Amino acid sequence: MKKSPLLALALAGAIALSVAGCSEDAPSSTTSEAPKFKACIVSDTGGFDDRSFNQISYAGVLKAQTDFGIEINKVQSAQDADYATNIQSMIDADCSIVIAAGYLLSDSIKTAAAANPDVYFAIVDDPAEGGTANLRGLTFQTNEPGFLAGYLAAGLTKTGTVATFSGMEIPSVTIFMDGYAQGVEYYNTVKGTNVKVIGWDRAAKTGTSADNFGDAAGGKTIADTQVSQGADILFPVAGGTGNGALQSAQENSDKVVGAIWVDTDGYVTASEYGAIIITSVEKAVDVAVYEAIKAAYENKWVADPFVGTLANKGVKLSDYHDFDAKIPAGLKTEITDLSAKIASGEIKVKEVGEA
Repeated sequence: MKKSPLLALALAGAIALSVAGCSEDAPSSTTSEAPKFKACIVSDTGGFDDRSFNQISYAGVLKAQTDFGIEINKVQSAQDADYATNIQSMIDADCSIVIAAGYLLSDSIKTAAAANPDVYFAIVDDPAEGGTANLRGLTFQTNEPGFLAGYLAAGLTKTGTVATFSGMEIPSVTIFMDGYAQGVEYYNTVKGTNVKVIGWDRAAKTGTSADNFGDAAGGKTIADTQVSQGADILFPVAGGTGNGALQSAQENSDKVVGAIWVDTDGYVTASEYGAIIITSVEKAVDVAVYEAIKAAYENKWVADPFVGTLANKGVKLSDYHDFDAKIPAGLKTEITDLSAKIASGEIKVKEVGEA
């Protein structure tokens, strides 16, 4: 493992003093420069401007650069075949830690970590099970705030139909959708209503997917279809593809109540659509990435996966922003109460496929 720059500097100074003390004729000692620490990140195909998990992952790297004065590097993947090559390019660039932004890089990052035990690695949205001691998974229980988003959507819909769709049906995505559907189901049970979810089937564990995280046009087509089917609240879990759903909600504002964003606070990261974003299911990816870099930099590495929950504030439902005055006070209170009950364990949000 790489030593922290501070430790290396202290050792260098101690060695220099020891040598100088051996002989009065010894030349004046000079302090060796601390080895450089470089934090690097590889995106998936959504790119660093996806307003979603790639973008917020990179934000964590930038904060580490500011706080620790370290070097950084990044590389954007254009296609799945780029993952292994791009990770290797960061290793070849003498990166001290390499962050993989997204579940799709899992196989490539595990292989790289096993082959490079002197480099630290971390991956967003994957627990890195079966990985090596220099690899840490950064995961998020987004089914918990997803449940809150579903309950909120069920309480706001005017048509009785709400929708969701995925960029790809992978665990880090479907967990949002399943939590959302559970929230709608819970609302129906409590209120005696029959709000319908289109785009995700809990029993079948599948739904509508764009099969892409970087196709806004494709996302808009899916969202337009869902609106035509009566959905008036859209919940895209699709990275950059989800931007198309925001476009659809904006263009169909006479039919749609609004949209719910994921990963980041969409009101901030997609501000041009702020007026139609009800809230967002956020995960603190930037914090998790920052803490992984900090642990490597300070030589305090742990391989145990980070798991963000409502209880530890690793996930949350964003502020309501422009919708705050539009949401009934009673519904907001119910959401707050549900959040506390989920955090305490009184209400358990199930995993995908769990009965």
